[in-house]
Amino acid sequence: SVRPGDVLSMYGGTTVEVLNTDAEGRLILADALVRAAQDAPDYLIDTATLTGAQIVALGNRTSGIMGTPEFRDRVTAISQQVGENGWAMPLPEHLRSDLDSKLADIANVASHRWGGMLTAGVFLSEFVADDIPWAHLDIAGPAYNSGSPWGYTGKGGTGVPVRTLAAVLADIAEHG
Repeated sequence: SVRPGDVLSMYGGTTVEVLNTDAEGRLILADALVRAAQDAPDYLIDTATLTGAQIVALGNRTSGIMGTPEFRDRVTAISQQVGENGWAMPLPEHLRSDLDSKLADIANVASHRWGGMLTAGVFLSEFVADDIPWAHLDIAGPAYNSGSPWGYTGKGGTGVPVRTLAAVLADIAEHG
């Protein structure tokens, strides 16, 4: 089991201090990003129901899209075109110091509660090679509709971000 204060060695060698064991999804995703980057992809896109903070910031119908600015904006525009309503979110450089650790290269969460979705995005960005266009979709809110049906979205699993991902792949196939 993992306990607060444990230091994990991630795939690729980065060490992470676990401050919150409930923020485990980003640890697995970080390993996957490092591994995916080894294949030198032209683009890298990931999606997860990563943070409750996404719901606080954007509600239950809007995904937060973070990443390298140009690709993030491209994915966001496509998400809006297909009706999944993604919203571009920044990765503020000043939040990186909130993830500093005295025991490891980085902590898995900040020591405060604000900006949780952005801080999670900053954490993930540490595991993506600088030369790879990357986008992360935090779909914590839009992935499941627990309320009344709206638009084409019934109650239950919504399928977000399948339409966005399919359209992004089609756009890449057409335009590179």
